[in-house]
Amino acid sequence: MLETPGGILAVSFQPILRFAPSPNGPLHLGHAYSALFTWQAATLLGGVALLRIEDIDIDRSKPEFDAAIQADLAWLGLDWPEPVMRQSQRFPAYEQAANALRRLDIVYPCFCSRADIAARSSAGDPDGAPLYPGTCRHLPADEAETRLARGDAVQYRLDMGKATAMTGSLTYSVIGPTVLDRPQIRYARPERWGDFVLQRKGTPTSYHLSVVVDDAAQHITHVTRGRDMEASTDIHVLLQFLLNLDTPYYSFHRLILDAEGRKLSKSKGSPSLASLRDAGWTPQDVRTYLGF
Repeated sequence: MLETPGGILAVSFQPILRFAPSPNGPLHLGHAYSALFTWQAATLLGGVALLRIEDIDIDRSKPEFDAAIQADLAWLGLDWPEPVMRQSQRFPAYEQAANALRRLDIVYPCFCSRADIAARSSAGDPDGAPLYPGTCRHLPADEAETRLARGDAVQYRLDMGKATAMTGSLTYSVIGPTVLDRPQIRYARPERWGDFVLQRKGTPTSYHLSVVVDDAAQHITHVTRGRDMEASTDIHVLLQFLLNLDTPYYSFHRLILDAEGRKLSKSKGSPSLASLRDAGWTPQDVRTYLGF
């Protein structure tokens, strides 16, 4: 039992958390905050924090970034159990999960390009991307087979209407602002994402599918992530139900912003931890700056 500010929270398992960066660039202060938040949460809960490398994007993931991630975390004073899970080594597990969804008759091939979707979409998803208009949902089977046989670029989507008809209302538990607070129940709204992508040609998984499968495989009890990822929890809770997987607790932490109020990101060239280290920052400087 844990005494919390909101009362008594019963814990009958070892809490397991994870930090799961992608090795497609160097870590920055936003990553450092997320990692420190996760390790602090694991300590408060009397649990353990795992490192997972999310490298399903084979083209962009590089061994040197993988090594740099581990060096940066060790520099911050964080450690984790070995071996480290790498998603690039788990494609068969994702394919197995996708096939389980196919057996439910809720997956279909889609041949639309991003330009096609943008031209036909009249709404946006929670991330602001064009919402898929369902163009290929009712594509005749013989036409789909012909296009697959000739090697057309394809992605596989979840039929949201069929899926949500199977689930009814879905809920999950959010803990915050600290991981010792009493959980609050939230209702998932996966329908606002439309028919999202499960797999693409050449990559037998998507972020959503792989993260759900891996959280279950690693027995993750608490998922800590930035507030910008809160909406995607709708999809994860849906997939957990459909695949008969446990739903962990979720905790959403604040984002680290730049001087213009934008979230730090690799694509915007936010200063890396390595560059800060070279400029004379110490691990304690990082922790103090981020409030740890």
